[in-house]
Amino acid sequence: MNNNIGAVPAIFKSTVEKYGDRAAMRKKEFGLWHDITWKDYYRLASQVGAALISMGLEKGDCVSIIGDNCPEWVIADMGIQCAGGVAVGVYSTNAWPQVEYVIQNSESKFFFVENEEQLDKWFQFRDNVPFLKKVIVWDLEGLRHFKDPMVITFDELLDSGKSALEKNPALVEEKAGEITPEDLSVLIYTSGTTGPPKGAMLTHRNVTWMSHAITSDNRIYDTDEVMSFLPLCHIFERLFSVFAHITHGYTVNFIENLDTVTDNMREISPTVGYAVPRIWEKYLSTVYIKMSDATWFKKMVFGLALKIGKQRASLMMSFKPVPLYLEGLYKLAYLSVFRKLKERLGFDRLRVAYSGAAPISPDVLLFFQSIGVNLIEGYGQTEGTGVTCVSRIGKVKLGTVGPPLTGTDVKIADDGEILVKAPSVFKGYYKNPEATEETLKDGWLCSGDVGELDNDGYLKITDRKKDIIVTAGGKNITPQYIENKLKFSPYINDAIVIGDKRKFISALIAIDEDNVVKYAQDNKIQFSTYKDLTQSPEIISLIQVEVDKVNETLSRVEQVKKFKIIPKKLYEEDGEVTPTMKVKRKYVNEAFRDLIEAMYKK
Repeated sequence: MNNNIGAVPAIFKSTVEKYGDRAAMRKKEFGLWHDITWKDYYRLASQVGAALISMGLEKGDCVSIIGDNCPEWVIADMGIQCAGGVAVGVYSTNAWPQVEYVIQNSESKFFFVENEEQLDKWFQFRDNVPFLKKVIVWDLEGLRHFKDPMVITFDELLDSGKSALEKNPALVEEKAGEITPEDLSVLIYTSGTTGPPKGAMLTHRNVTWMSHAITSDNRIYDTDEVMSFLPLCHIFERLFSVFAHITHGYTVNFIENLDTVTDNMREISPTVGYAVPRIWEKYLSTVYIKMSDATWFKKMVFGLALKIGKQRASLMMSFKPVPLYLEGLYKLAYLSVFRKLKERLGFDRLRVAYSGAAPISPDVLLFFQSIGVNLIEGYGQTEGTGVTCVSRIGKVKLGTVGPPLTGTDVKIADDGEILVKAPSVFKGYYKNPEATEETLKDGWLCSGDVGELDNDGYLKITDRKKDIIVTAGGKNITPQYIENKLKFSPYINDAIVIGDKRKFISALIAIDEDNVVKYAQDNKIQFSTYKDLTQSPEIISLIQVEVDKVNETLSRVEQVKKFKIIPKKLYEEDGEVTPTMKVKRKYVNEAFRDLIEAMYKK
């Protein structure tokens, strides 16, 4: 099996041999945490692989998986890959036509679904996918007496794999031995802020190289604990819950559900954290809202400690020395305020935390660095297996996403576009040579982002190439920069800056429901529906104050002259945001065109 050391199954097997009886994963059921050892993980994945091979899976065939994060998801993923298949994740929040699109486009031969809700989606299009051989369900609630010749349970699949391995114990290992580093490991469908999703082809070389690369600059240890809660079909979560996991042998903890993230964070207290900016923003606004209810004395102590923390973090993030007196004051602030705060959040063991998948406001990074949480921004895209640049621990520079990952080349094209070359650059888009040609040029990945490298070799992202606004006065403005400043407010969940070919900059604002409702209750503001709340004069004034604060930090042409609060929540189901909570700018501009036009009427 030495010929395929650059392939996932070989790495998985050697980690299993090393850690055998140690906990690979933990899952909470009925209030108790249950361990799954590395041996169990390998045995179950082998049974999945053997069953698929015996049911007709050929090398290079695609198999799709839909469901929330849990051990079954990653066991299926590993089983598919060990059998020589290509694992394709589908967002569990996708509507059935989107699910059909992925199954159709990838020509998946098998489909793993979590539960009755996901199975129902397949029912809608089952007649349109004749190449699908079987559907496998792992959570049988509501399906105990359900019978369909196309559907089997996860347990039935495991039994069938067990029988196949009894007949031929080397069945899966033989298949795994045929895999080369250039074979496909996974297809990752980009969430498509523009047009239908495209399947990015990541090879075994791509993912195994990245698993080592992300830990060469910031180490990960086999004693680490992570918490799995971002969508597993996204490269960000897949790197931590699957690829780096089987490479480094740490423990992955699966949350109960998305409503219990903060409780599980406290219970698990992970040593390595990662989330999209929306989650870090939520934590930050929770701290501020809690502090608004605190006593005068507590507010004063927290304010003072934060001031000290920010002074120290600002110096460190500008690569300047911290005077001894400030270091002493910080130790005091840490012991009296920040240590307790980190414990309450479940951050007390965090050695490093990453923010990725979308740009984060520098103010949010500064806040966490100030309280002693080592939050670092990473930058990359699916097409580059997730990571292009990342700051090193203790060398975080405000306003940048850090230097390129070791072994990655980054250069800036004449028009400012960021170009990337590395062993992590994907093979292209599945069955889409036109899009592949646009994205891959002479071995360089065209990121679609605009940025610049500073004197220290740190990359600064200015915007998406296609999002840059050119005002009627001919000024180039980067909306992301302004949006990130607005989102720092605890009362603003999202902001969409408008102004292309317009006389001035305006914004659509999505409020943070929890914090605005609390403000309304505290100030006895009457409302009955969400729409009422967004149209209340007092709430409009509250947001105006937040917008004014941001305007003070912007140049005149960048200032938000008018805004409108969006009268509804933005939902992924309505096509307004992606599963990683990025706003689909084009869609929102269409959906709320009347609101936008109203701001530009004389």
